[in-house]
Parts: sequence; structure tokens; C-alpha cells
Amino acid sequence: MRALQQTSLNGPRDLRLITDAPVPRPGPGEILIRVAAAGVNFVDISQARGTFAGGPQPPYTAGIEGAGPITAVGEGVTGLEPGVHVIGVGIRGGAFAEYMVLPAAGAIPVPAGWADPQALGLVVNWPTALAALKPLGGLTAGQAVLIHAAAGGTGQAAVRIAKHYGATVIATASPGKHEVVRALGADHVLDSHDADLAAEVRRLTGGVGADLVLESVGGAVLEAGLAAAKRVTGRVVVYGLAGGRATVTNWDLVYRHQVQVVGLNIGTLIQAAPQIFGEIMGELFGLVAAGVIGPGEPTEYELADGPKALAELEARTTVGKLALLP
Repeated sequence: MRALQQTSLNGPRDLRLITDAPVPRPGPGEILIRVAAAGVNFVDISQARGTFAGGPQPPYTAGIEGAGPITAVGEGVTGLEPGVHVIGVGIRGGAFAEYMVLPAAGAIPVPAGWADPQALGLVVNWPTALAALKPLGGLTAGQAVLIHAAAGGTGQAAVRIAKHYGATVIATASPGKHEVVRALGADHVLDSHDADLAAEVRRLTGGVGADLVLESVGGAVLEAGLAAAKRVTGRVVVYGLAGGRATVTNWDLVYRHQVQVVGLNIGTLIQAAPQIFGEIMGELFGLVAAGVIGPGEPTEYELADGPKALAELEARTTVGKLALLP
């Protein structure tokens, strides 16, 4: 089968299209899907650069998120039959190919009436955004939330969910993406590179700061998020590091940023707190049924253009969800 193989840990530039990859077979508790669409995520970049903890070692078939029809099921799998269209995640990779093995327990049916590419994000971006906002972030109606990288897949999901639950949304994005974020319902959109970002957030919140900050960028942006959060009761949920690592010391938390810092890795949440994840997915599909969450509109690339898609995502020139079509 055709597949994109990561051949080094030097980033997406060493992602190679091969045509003789073996079609995988599902083991116990697994399913095999014919990949109709694969989601492109920052995790793919982290794995390609070797910064993803416990990530696969090259050479490996890249991509963690795939959607398509089931073609075979492994031993012990019940409730999922060949022909059913599902979306799921395989954190060890395999999505950037014509066929992919997925854990059956984490695969969910594509909503009725949706095409497979439209479901991308339902098991990555939307659960991450909802987890950061509600069970971990404790967002309630009337609170102010600062959402960094609001034009990305998870950022857009967070803006829409936060507005649905009655929050005041202060979003950050590069200037060329501001109109996209405003169209999602953000109350205020700021330049993500503004040196006075924290001061502007405090001005917009009457001097007190944001009740909740969603941070996925890292680097200097994490510092700005900590400074923008309300003292003592403000929460900062960190779920990504696209812009690089940042250091927060105990001195910082005692003397500079007296805030609550929460780390979020959706894969760890699924494994360590399955009850919470189940509640998140139940709420998510309630939002789908109510029409709050509708079919996605990813930007589509051919499989051979995978390195280009990842490079553009890493350079932050993209907007919303990206999809590869094998």
C-alpha cells in the first residue's frame, strides 16, 4: 500500500512516500480501516522531531488520526462490523497510509450524514478543547477565557464550545487569521505576538485577568498566559508546546504568577481517567446531536503532499483542521 514513512527525527522534511508498505493486520481488540481521510496534528510534528515522549522511532508510518470504513476486525471485537465508518486514533502512527489499525475501544462511528473527512477532529481536537474548558478548566457561564492559537483545529473548537457555554472569549491569532476567529464568535481577538498581551487581557477584564487560559503554544506565550490569568483563582490549562518548551519555577508560582496550572495530555486522560473521558465524549456527542457541533471543513491535501501540509502547520500558516486523502 501507499504510505508516508518518517525516516528520521529531523522533522517533516524526511517524510517519504513509499508504495510497498505492508497492509497491517488487526490484532486482538483492534480493527483495520481503509483510510478515507487522515487528520494532521501537531503530535505528528512532535513525533517527527523526536520531542513526543515515548513516540515511535523511525522508520515508521506517520499519522495518528484516521477515518474510514472498517475492513476487518480482530479477535474479541464486538459492536463494530466491516463496512461501518469510524474515526479513531493510533498514537503509534499509521494514519498516513491507505490502511490503518486502530484500537477498537477508542473508535467511534462517523455521525450519520457526515463524510469521513468531516469527522476529523472528533477524537482529537474537540475532546481536547472540551476537557480543557470543562472538567479541567472549570469554565462556567460569564467567565472570561483566553484561548491561544484560536485559529487552529483545537483553538477553533475551544472558541465555539466556550461561547456555547456562555463565556466571554478573548482569542489570540496572527493578524491574518483574525477574521476567521471573529466569525467563530470570539468577543475579542488579539495579536498572538503582542508584547503587551497580558496587559491587554487585563484591560479587557476590568483589571483582574482571565478566569481561564488555554495554552498550547509554549515559549514566551506561556509566560504571557500566566501573567494574563486572574490571581489565585485563575486556571491555566497547558495542552501543547508547538512553540517550544518553557520553564515555570516554584519561585514564579509563589512570587509572580499565583495561578493554578494544569497539564493536559488527552492520551493520558483516556488511560488514567476513562470515566472523565467517557463523560467528555457523552457531552460531545450531545453537542453533535443538538447541532452545536457540525461537520468539519478541513483543508485537504493529497497523501503525497503530506510533508508540505506538516511544514505549513509547523510554520503556523494554516487555519483550522488539515486532512490528507490517501
